[in-house]
Amino acid sequence: ILMVDEKGKNMKCLTFFLMLPETVKNRSKKSSKKGNSSSSSSSKLPPVCYEIITLKTKKKKKMAADIFPRKKPANTNTTAVQQYHQQNLNNNNTIPAPNWQGLYPTIRERNAVMFNNDLMADVHFVVGPPGGTQRLPGHKYVLAVGSSVFHAMFYGELAEDKDEIRIPDVEPAAFLAMLKYIYCDEIDLAADTVLATLYAAKKYIVPHLARACVNFLETSLSAKNACVLLSQSCLFEEPDLTQRCWEVIDAQAELALKSEGFCDIDFQTLESILRRETLNAKEIVVFEAALNWAEVECQRQELTATIENKRKVLGKALYLIRIPAMALDDFANGAAQSGILTLNETNDIFLWYTAAKKPELQFVSKPRKGLVPQRCHRFQSCAYRSNQWRYRGRCDSIQFAVDKRVFIAGFGLYGSSCGSAEYSAKIELKRQGVILGQNLSKYFSDGSSNTFPVWFEYPVQIEPDTFYTASVILDGNELSYFGQEGMTEVQCGKVTVQFQCSSDSTNGTGVQGGQIPELIFYA
Repeated sequence: ILMVDEKGKNMKCLTFFLMLPETVKNRSKKSSKKGNSSSSSSSKLPPVCYEIITLKTKKKKKMAADIFPRKKPANTNTTAVQQYHQQNLNNNNTIPAPNWQGLYPTIRERNAVMFNNDLMADVHFVVGPPGGTQRLPGHKYVLAVGSSVFHAMFYGELAEDKDEIRIPDVEPAAFLAMLKYIYCDEIDLAADTVLATLYAAKKYIVPHLARACVNFLETSLSAKNACVLLSQSCLFEEPDLTQRCWEVIDAQAELALKSEGFCDIDFQTLESILRRETLNAKEIVVFEAALNWAEVECQRQELTATIENKRKVLGKALYLIRIPAMALDDFANGAAQSGILTLNETNDIFLWYTAAKKPELQFVSKPRKGLVPQRCHRFQSCAYRSNQWRYRGRCDSIQFAVDKRVFIAGFGLYGSSCGSAEYSAKIELKRQGVILGQNLSKYFSDGSSNTFPVWFEYPVQIEPDTFYTASVILDGNELSYFGQEGMTEVQCGKVTVQFQCSSDSTNGTGVQGGQIPELIFYA
């Protein structure tokens, strides 16, 4: 009995051997009695005949995964399975035991055994730069199925029959991650190798792995790595990732410019950042970041980091820094004394600040537009009473969540209901008890029911679909305005904000009423 796949589907073949006629049987017996004296007599026997009768069945064809549902291997096999898997990871494979195929019920699992395995390997790759290479086994058929580049390499018109292929421009860990995806259909990414894995996936045209790498980078994007990822996203032609990088760099510009990653970008990316109109940063911070980049670039070019060499490596990018748009104090105490400017440039910029007839400058003099903050107001009205809202070192707190990534720049707070007054405010932003941002500052209220902004030192990145806790402890005039008729959901432009009560609130603030009427954010 043999299961076969017919054009219709699910057929069972039953084979019947038709018995020879009696006369043929007798003739066969007589021949055997003669002891098969000659080959000619045996050749006169008619050939054995049989007929195949094919019968259709109604049973559905089952795949291996259906016949063998996934479950833990028996105790006798568990150790062997784990051993082979660990050997694959360590690139220390041995020939599996006989009938190793029986340990794995599906073709996917059996195929995964071949990952990084010398068994039946018909090609080897020497991966990595000189001095850091690793020799990895491969199977041409599996690789060709997973990558059109490998298909062309092994089976194309210009295919070369090489037993060993050198790949000096890919890191071994990244190449292994790509092979693991091709063999095992598993994506295993790490922060320190994801960029190299993206490069390998792009080089060998493995689009689903490349997409996974981009998604990984987007979720791990922060001010610390945004500039480096911006440079790489342009190289890999990933416009969505590029846009995400710009969102972070614009909103958290000062953090991004002060990060170590900023000094690792290429000159073209440096120019694009310095040219950026929406950078939310003081110009003196932009200037200092450019000098830090120039110092590291001198090291890369094996130049002494002198003032002359720094200016040389900056080239025309220096004039993209909007030095005339700096505060006068920042220029006088910073850029003017840095030595990077010529004497004529310094004099002309001082005249630009002070003279009625301003000289022509090579520097861009128009201030950057920066970003316009948005305000999410959660109350429909406000009020005041003679016995509230009082502040005695207690905490006002509310929880919120957004449906898109935003950057919280600060809170809008109510002020005194008894005339002008000054408040000291300690603001804090937490996620699952971890402090993400805090600041202690003062603000002046004029006695109106308006809200007054209190800012964090740097905007705080907020991820979607996660609740964060906004808190403030106020010290000042005990009586102030407070919000009422609070809303649980507010639409601010393209961002939806949800609110819920916080257990940290000990001064009465909640969804329906209290303090923290506004979230100030960039989106």
